[in-house]
Amino acid sequence: MPDLLARVTAFRAAFARRQAAELVEAADFPGVFAVRDAEFVRSEEHNQLIVEGPGTDPAELPRLAARWLGRRRRYRVTVLDQELGERAAPVLAAAGWQRESVLVMARSTEGCVRPEPAALPMESSELREAVLRQQREWSGDEELVRQLTDRRAARLRGAEQVHFLAARTPADEVAAWSDLYLEPAFGLAQLEELVTGTPHRGAGHGDTLLATGLALTAEAGLPELFLLADAADWPREWYGRRGFTEIGRGRAFYGG
Repeated sequence: MPDLLARVTAFRAAFARRQAAELVEAADFPGVFAVRDAEFVRSEEHNQLIVEGPGTDPAELPRLAARWLGRRRRYRVTVLDQELGERAAPVLAAAGWQRESVLVMARSTEGCVRPEPAALPMESSELREAVLRQQREWSGDEELVRQLTDRRAARLRGAEQVHFLAARTPADEVAAWSDLYLEPAFGLAQLEELVTGTPHRGAGHGDTLLATGLALTAEAGLPELFLLADAADWPREWYGRRGFTEIGRGRAFYGG
């Protein structure tokens, strides 16, 4: 699906640019840009170097990250182009950087209808307590927890339509949540950060979110929904059993 992958790559770059509080680009490095956000300085999503195309020398990336992002505990470089990601891997490994392979997975929305009960759109403020509790399970750093929880507000700038979906328990507790980005200009949508709170796992809330996201995408007239999955983690298999197939790969590199 080369056309779909090209649209996904273009959307991911556009989303990063639009949600950025600060954007740094230079004419001598086309297709390379940095996003920065002083409000969420601990969020690597909002403070990173992003590479769109294959024409960049991988050896330049650590220097550009340090130059454009300033002093950080570690740097993140996201390479959207698959071919450049493969070329960059040995170069950055030799410089001591770690890497993560990211699968781009997609499926058709044809015939998708809302489940019963369906997940519902909510304000980010309504999700905050549930997200905070889960982030505190993952980290004891309270400032990091706060930033990773509150950064969701910045994503409202990223796409034409941004929905924060929540699946609830029969007692009306928020059990699971995800972001849904609808982008008619690219003819697709993205489901991002699907999380089920620890006490509510195994009850089908993830399926409710996924089915709702597919249905809302179909209702918006968009034929495909994509998502990102860690190539080394189990969710890729979970999505695969639900009709998502790999259409491409990218890389994220971490170092400093």
